[in-house]
Amino acid sequence: MAADPPSAPQRTRPHAAARPARWAADAVAMMREGARVRLDYSAQSLWRVDRMVEEIRREDAPYDAVRETLRGLGAYAGEVLVRHAGAEWWASGGDHWIRTPDGRLWDPIDEARRCYGGHGSLRLLCLDALGQ
Repeated sequence: MAADPPSAPQRTRPHAAARPARWAADAVAMMREGARVRLDYSAQSLWRVDRMVEEIRREDAPYDAVRETLRGLGAYAGEVLVRHAGAEWWASGGDHWIRTPDGRLWDPIDEARRCYGGHGSLRLLCLDALGQ
């Protein structure tokens, strides 16, 4: 069976998206079941995500205890960009970034960590990436 030529449009998500898409889906399930917060992959839902990170920060939870939750919420923000900005996941050395169609790279997973430290916003990152 012949492979598609390199210029053929992709029919499936790139391999780099597999892990962050799973992390995002896990975060959606955790928020729904644990916090009773519904996330719908809309840009507006990132306001709720920022508030949840702020609540986690206020509880003064140790970073190690919330590392995977923050990774999932950052991946969720990345998935919002994938779905609404035509962005795609890129991966290298275990790190994952979002590349928007204009070629800029964004790191929503690191931005979630910055939010936890009180210095970031997933909502503002996405608005910036969307050019709003």
